[in-house]
Amino acid sequence: MYNNSRDVALQVTMKLSRNILYLLLAVAMGVVPVRVVAQEADGAEVMTKRYTEAYDSLLNSYYLRKHNHHRMHSSHRFSMEEFDALPDSVLEHRLQALHTVVPLTYNSVVRNYIGFYLRHMATRLDVMMTLCEYYHPIFEDALHRYGVPEELKYLSIVESAMNTQATSRVGAAGLWQFMYSTGKLYDLEVNSVVDERRDPYKSTVAAARHLSDLYRIFGDWELAIAAYNCGSGNVNKAIARSGGARNYWSIYPNLPRETRGYVPAFTAVVYVMNYYELHGLHPTKLNLPVRADTVMLVRDVLLCYVAEATGMEMDELQTLNPQYRVGYIPASTQMYPLCLPTSKLEAFITNQDSIYRRTADSLERRPIRVEPRSKGSKAGSSSSGGGKYYTVRKGDTLYKIASKHGISVATLKKRNGMKSDNIRVGQKLKVR
Repeated sequence: MYNNSRDVALQVTMKLSRNILYLLLAVAMGVVPVRVVAQEADGAEVMTKRYTEAYDSLLNSYYLRKHNHHRMHSSHRFSMEEFDALPDSVLEHRLQALHTVVPLTYNSVVRNYIGFYLRHMATRLDVMMTLCEYYHPIFEDALHRYGVPEELKYLSIVESAMNTQATSRVGAAGLWQFMYSTGKLYDLEVNSVVDERRDPYKSTVAAARHLSDLYRIFGDWELAIAAYNCGSGNVNKAIARSGGARNYWSIYPNLPRETRGYVPAFTAVVYVMNYYELHGLHPTKLNLPVRADTVMLVRDVLLCYVAEATGMEMDELQTLNPQYRVGYIPASTQMYPLCLPTSKLEAFITNQDSIYRRTADSLERRPIRVEPRSKGSKAGSSSSGGGKYYTVRKGDTLYKIASKHGISVATLKKRNGMKSDNIRVGQKLKVR
């Protein structure tokens, strides 16, 4: 398998400029980090930037802000020099030993991605492993139900760094990065109040259905994964331009730029999440609410009253229920779930009548009104000749503001020349 795909990787390498070849040499000597070269290769810049932005945004979520001091810093023993010295045969053997349904092809492109993820996981693995423990039972149940290989649970790391609030530059959202139209096709409700693309359970069911449909179209899991990224139409075009070949590495040169990095990135993530200990990485478990339960609501609820009645922080409640965009669950129109830590269920049940009554009184005095949005605009933003600005309100965080406007926290801070995360009510922040 490696020999067949190595020819494709060689063709890609031959297309690189002389300067990039110098960079490759510098990486081998340890002078330039592999990330620089990865950004120069086909598709790598888009994929690595997507992961980094999604992860940076994730760090501002409630639980990770609470546990920021526990994240791995200097305790890891990963060495890029040791990785560079590993023979290709060792990495290829480890991949094949996993016995997955999805072919885990190994070549130099995949190796570069393994290096990228190892470098980044050196300070992020505790977060990824903790989120895996939290979300993988949900993923595995849905994937098994629709006949999708279990290893595709790792695809959400490539898609969103397992960040429910991740939003791409083109509007894809949630753990599985559904576009609006695709989400609607798979029964995800998306409107100004509810965005089920961010619902961990419903979006995972939709992703499993979508991947199952793509496999029925192409009969090949690597092609199905590629189509998940760029659409079946683009994969069919690449097949036609490749003389009818129906193998990912055969059509690789004719795929869209990002998709050329997508399947190698997935393969690399599968490797890293299974072999991180062999590279000296030892994550520290964070305290996420693994024990959580769902209450089905039949009456409208404002999350602020749930937080007050259960003694929860609003940020924590919104983190557990990321699909509700304005802190409001319109359950009088249809049943909606409310996710709570198991320890808070009794408090909710005891106070639910009061929560419903206070919600009804509030909505009667001040109904929820969401201003209609023109294309590219965001509620709560104002425009000026220099771009679009958002006025900070009580309870806002940089993470909430960035997510609302489809950008990363890093981007928001850069646009406003900010070095800290401190904001104040009334402050105007440039969001566009």
